[in-house]
This record gives sequence, structure tokens and C-alpha cells, in this order.
Amino acid sequence: MNRLNIALTRRGLLAAGAAGTAAAAGISSSASAQTASSATASAARKGFDAAAKNSAKFAPEPLPIQDAQGLKLTHTFSLGESTLSEYGFITAARWGVVRGHVKGGKIMDLTPFEHDYAPSMNLEGLRELPYTPSRIRYPMVREGYLKNGPASRDKRGEEKFVRVSWDTALDLVAKEMNRVYDNYGPSAVFGRSYGWMSTGKVNAAINLQQRLLNLRGGFIQCINSYSTAAISRILPYVVGTGDPRSTSWEMVLKHSERVILWGADPLVTNDIDWLTTLHNGAGYFRALKAKGTKTISINPIATDTAEYLGSEWIAPRPGTDCAMMLGMIHELVRTKKTDEAFLAKCTYGWPELRDYVMGKTDGIEKTPAWAAQECGVPAEKIVELVHDMQSHRTMIMMGWGIQRIQYGEQSHWMGFALAAALGQIGLPGGGIGTNYAYSNGGTPMAYGPFLGGISSSVKPVKASTLPWKGSKVIPVARFADCFVNPGKVIDFNGTKVTYPEVRLVMWAGGNPFAHQPDTMNLERAWKKPETVIVTDTVWTATARHADIVLPAATAFEHADITNIGTYSNDGIVAMQQAIEPQWESKSDYWIFSQLAERLGCQEAFTEGLDEMGWIRRLYGDAQKMGERIGVKLPNFEDFWKKGYVLFDVREKDRKFVAFEDFRKDPKAHSLDTESGLIQLYSPQIAGYKYADCLGHPSYFVPSEGVNTKTQDTPLALMACKSRYRMHSQLDGTTSHHFANIEDREPCWINPADAKTRGIESGDVVLVRNKRGALLAGAYVTDRVMPGVVVVHHGAWFAPMDVNGRRIDVHGNSNTLTMDVPTSSLACGNIASTALVEVEKWKGELPRVYVYDQPKRVLV
Repeated sequence: MNRLNIALTRRGLLAAGAAGTAAAAGISSSASAQTASSATASAARKGFDAAAKNSAKFAPEPLPIQDAQGLKLTHTFSLGESTLSEYGFITAARWGVVRGHVKGGKIMDLTPFEHDYAPSMNLEGLRELPYTPSRIRYPMVREGYLKNGPASRDKRGEEKFVRVSWDTALDLVAKEMNRVYDNYGPSAVFGRSYGWMSTGKVNAAINLQQRLLNLRGGFIQCINSYSTAAISRILPYVVGTGDPRSTSWEMVLKHSERVILWGADPLVTNDIDWLTTLHNGAGYFRALKAKGTKTISINPIATDTAEYLGSEWIAPRPGTDCAMMLGMIHELVRTKKTDEAFLAKCTYGWPELRDYVMGKTDGIEKTPAWAAQECGVPAEKIVELVHDMQSHRTMIMMGWGIQRIQYGEQSHWMGFALAAALGQIGLPGGGIGTNYAYSNGGTPMAYGPFLGGISSSVKPVKASTLPWKGSKVIPVARFADCFVNPGKVIDFNGTKVTYPEVRLVMWAGGNPFAHQPDTMNLERAWKKPETVIVTDTVWTATARHADIVLPAATAFEHADITNIGTYSNDGIVAMQQAIEPQWESKSDYWIFSQLAERLGCQEAFTEGLDEMGWIRRLYGDAQKMGERIGVKLPNFEDFWKKGYVLFDVREKDRKFVAFEDFRKDPKAHSLDTESGLIQLYSPQIAGYKYADCLGHPSYFVPSEGVNTKTQDTPLALMACKSRYRMHSQLDGTTSHHFANIEDREPCWINPADAKTRGIESGDVVLVRNKRGALLAGAYVTDRVMPGVVVVHHGAWFAPMDVNGRRIDVHGNSNTLTMDVPTSSLACGNIASTALVEVEKWKGELPRVYVYDQPKRVLV
């Protein structure tokens, strides 16, 4: 049996407490005894096989683990060590836990952790990260800023950079921070960087930056994320939490007769985790396929997951999912198939929603025929689907992409309404789950302590006496609007938000030029603040549009520690330092500690600890938590040497069913909502009187979509997650070689749409609308429905003036999207609502420069 099946044996379906589930999945448990020996063999580097047949016979030797204290750290860059100097290490990234082999001071290869169910295909790109040509090598300052300071900000993103020493760069940053704090106060400082940064708990760039800014007096905070803004705002009204725990996969395998993948592609999106991952969910998808459970993918594209499972594909037009669900609910009402007992017992507001469905409130009856006109799915298919779901135990797995659209709050609210009408919420294998496609949600949660982090919530050492101007918190996706329109008042979640005036931007561990909508508008807005300081590892567009750039070390170049599994809590892993920091990069902790020293708050920032001191403290806190819950962790030295500790799964967590207790007794297990029940109608939301978010889930026609296409822009854009990177991370490594066409991000286009435009696979095409334009490589495929094109999210933004027009020559999808809020409720970001035209590019092909070093001045 191969290693992946052995790993599946250890933690998942074939564990001692899950024999029944394994039998249902049709998987043998005969290989469990091989696990320990396989893990031991994997820990030792394989090799020396040829020596067995000649005179030079040496026994295989496991690579030693290098002690971080033994690494020779420099202030420049390392040319390497002896080629006979080799050692191994273990560390973690968003793509999983990995083991590595270092030879001559260079990472030669990464191998998957022996307990990983489905190792990522992106390990080669990850290995290359310290050495990528796009690496930020030295502290750099924009030439105009070095000469003229903030007065030169109109040249941001255009000028050359000048290499400076660390002391010069840090002194310059500290001086500018003091100037802004002393003259304008913390309400002029924007420091809530958004990004995935390092997975470690100590070198978490955002936390460290926020800690520093809070010690200096505070800063403008942000709320929401670019991943879940709409769902995290709406679901607390509906079920009392923005991220409800999903029913265990083991119960899905045992009881679900239908699995609906609605706007979800979990085999792509589960490749990464907010912490790190063992890719537990992959084992369950294998088991789901082996069992033969019927799966249906509802998505404008044929997803990787649907291809693997052999799912039936139903393709609604982008942004019309709510119309399709309304047609399904109408059919249940018409045929008296709604679960009225469940609706009466466990929901609030069914009469109000039913009136909307039947057209009593707006005069439009939401019949399957009406839904078909909106979503493009035939009425007969809508009727067939909902009756099939009603007559079988059905789990609806909803992805997050369908809430990163205009009116994105409605999708999951309507999903819960459909699940409630079916009446299967709280039943084993039935109902709805909203995180099966993220961080391997639904995997049974292991029982063990959690690691804390370095807190950013600290009291100021230097409290400001200047009055705060504007709101202290803004929705994160509205920051560009805030930069341009200080003093503007917007609606947000039942409140009013007043934009402060931003003078200083500090960004660490993120790339807003990848995830902020309408990137051309962002490029203009980015020039409004007086100073922009970026801390990062590579030359993203964000770094290229900074005034001061500080080179951070990658996770391979410092020690750290993290949990395994956001939802599964599989264990704790040591992030052992593998190599010296390349060039003049420094760890995030070192950078912000040095700034703290210059700002007079180093003692409060470090609490007298270096990085390893914090690692030991956090692990010690986890040990104490483990003692309280009856889980004993090894001492730190043993843990660090082994590199990890894994936790066991309790039987009750294998059998977890979402909302099961609530269904049995809604009063004793009430939800944290207005009524304590599932809110199908919210008087509180209705009281806000928002035109774009009513008191019940609704269908709003997207302002840009298939149903509102124009002659100039007849195609609807979707921006899906790429399997080759995470957001924009790894785009500067070899990962882009797998997919790019003529060095551009691919543009998926249906054969019918391609034919009318004379486009063939491999052509370079211009994708444009009134907001912007990009160059992409055409990929003609029937995996995308007619009238829709796909440009995957995350390509590095590469603006260039070509023939009098500003064009992104690389293919960043957000160049084309709308920078308007999802609605007044969530004010989330829109990643997939846009109308475009696609045409064949003719003439000279602009060079893609984003992987190169920026233009520099040598002094």
C-alpha cells in the first residue's frame, strides 16, 4: 500500500473508532501496522542503493537536524557551505508540513510529511522561494522619496529604487512614524495589512506590525477579510456564527446519499490552510468516490473536484445561484414537500420568506420557469434536482466564491433557507456546510491544546493626546475608497463609518495589488497617502509601489512554530530554520524589534525574549493547556528534535453532526440569533432599510453579468482560485511555468465564444472593460459555459502603458472587477462580478517584467 493510504489509515477513516465508516467507504484497514515503519523510513533520506553492488558499502544514514544556533548568520548573503555539509529539517507552510534536505547551505529538495494525505503539487515552487529572482534582497528606498520625501508620492510605482543600509532604512521608517504620530495621531496611520504571510506564530508579520503600532499609540483597524466578508457578516444573523462547524466527514460518508458541491472546488482550495495542513479532506474525497455516492457540482465551470468525482455538472450563470435556489424552494412549496414541522420548530420568518417566494411581496412568483430565465438552468432540471435532494439524505457543501460577488450576502443565507425547507439540518449526513472547501473543514477535530501567538492587543507605551478623526475601524475592502475620500460616510452592518484621513501606510505580509478589486483604481488611490512602507520577501506590485521596502526572511530562514489544521487541530509542528537568511533579509521579528527600539518601546515589544524564547513560551503555554484538558505534551527539547506532535480524535468528534442538538431541542440549545432560531427573516436587518440587503434572503440581478451584458462587454468574468498558487503567493516561482501561456495568466473561453472571435488556444488575448485591460493566454475549453470567461485569481499585477492605454500585461483578474461593496451590510469585496470583452492581441507583445528586480540606482 502506498504512503498516502498509510497516512489515511493513521488518522482518518481506518482509525480504531471509525471501523463502521471505513466499511461503508469500502476501504481496508490491513495496512495500519505499516504506519510506524513507513514513518521511520520516510524520516531517513533514501539513497546509497548503488553502493550495495560495489566495494564502497556504507549503511544509509539519516540526515541530522541542524541546530539553528549553529547556522552562521551574516549581514549580507551566503555563498554556501561545504557540499559535504548536509542536514535535514522539518517546517510548515500553507501548503503543508514538509521535510527538507540542505546540501552546501542550499535547500536541495522538499519531501512531503509522512502523514500528509495528499501532498501539494506546489512544493517545488515553495522550495524555490528563498532563491527566486524576484526576491527582495536589500533595504530599498524609492529614489524620489530619498530626495524629496512625501512630496514625491505621485511618482510612486514609477521611479527607481536606491539600496540603503538597514540602519538607514530603519531610521527613516522610525522618523516618519514619529512625524505622523506626533503631528496627526494614530488616526492617520493605516497598518492593518491583509495577507497570508508566514504560517508561524512568532514571525506573523501582521501581528508583529499591529503590536508595534499599538505600542506607539494605535492605528486604523480593519474588519472583514477578502475571503469571507459577506458570509462572516450575514451568517451571525442567520445561525449565530459566521463560520459554523461542519458535520464530520465520517458522518457524510456513512449517511449522505447526495453531496451537492455548490460553488465549491475543494480539491483546489483545500490545498492550503490558514495554518498548515495534512490535507485530511483528500482521504475523504477518495472514500466518497470509492463508495459511489452521487455528487452534483453546481458551478459555471467544470471544477477539478467534479472531474475527479465524476459529478453531474449543472451550470447556472454567475451570480444567479439565489434565483435557482428560489425556484427550488418554490417547487417544494408547490408540491407540499417543505418540512413544515422543522420550519415551525427551528426557524423564524418562514411565512415572510414564503410570501416572497410565492410573489406576494413583489408580484414576482419565483417559479422554476422564472428561475430558468435568470440562471439559465432548464426548469425541468431545477425541478428534478430539488425532488432528488428532498427524497435523499443530502449534504449541501457551499463554497465561498459565490459570496465574493455583488450581493454576496444572499448566497449562503439562501442556502440555509433551502436546507431548512428540505428539513435535513441537524440530521446525520444532511443539511448544509460552509467550510468543506476551506482548510479541510469537516475533518474530525483532534483533541489537543492550541498554540497562542504574540499578542497585538497591547496598551500604548506612548499614548497620543491628539483627537481621533473618523472611525477607528473600516471594512478592509473599502480601504482604497478611504484613501481617496477621507471624511466620507458609508453604511456598514447597521452602523455608519466615517473614513479617516490616511497619511502613513505600513503593509506587511500581503499583496493588495492582487486581492483588491479594480486594481487600476487602487494604483491611483495608492498615491494619496504621504508615505508607504512595505515589509515582504518578494517584489510584488505592492512592494514596487512603496517608498521604503524592508526585505523579510522566508519561513526557511528563521525558526518558528505553528498548529496543524485550522479546523482539524491535528497537532503542533516545529518550523526549524533550514538556511541562513539570503542576501540581507531579516526575520519579521527582528525587523519590528529594531523599529521598536528606535521608537522607545523595545522592552514592551519583546518582553525580553528573542525568537526562540517566544517559541518556547508559546509551546509552554500549550503544555499547560494540555495539562488542563488531559493531553500531555513532550518536553520542548524532545518535541523540537522530533519536529512534531500529533493529537488523537475522540469518537464523539468523528460523529459530530452540525446543529444536531439544536434540532432536538431548540430551546435548550438555542442559536445566538434574534429569535434563538434559524433566521429566514431578520427584523434587525429589515430595520436597517438597506435597498441592497432586505430582511430575508433575496435575488438581486448583478449589475454586470450574463443577464445584463452589453454589445461592448458581452462576456461575464469569473476569477477562480488557481491550483498553482495561493492568492498571489508563489507566482514568482516555478509554479507559474505549469499554467502560463506566453508568460501570461490563462483566460479560459468556451469554444463557441472563441470561434466567433477567431481565437485559438495559445493566442494572446486582450481582456478589457471600462475599468481596465489585461493580456492573457487563451485556453479554449468546454469546461467553462458559453458567455463566461475565467481568469484565475492571483497573477502579479504588471501595469504598462501600451499604445496610449494602461494595460496589465501579465493577467491580474482584479484589473477588471468592480470596487463597490457587496452590499451595505457587509461591504465585502467583489472578485467575480464583471463584464468584459475578449479579443485577439495583434502586434508587439509587451514583456512580462514582474519576476525581475525593479529598476535600481547603485550608489
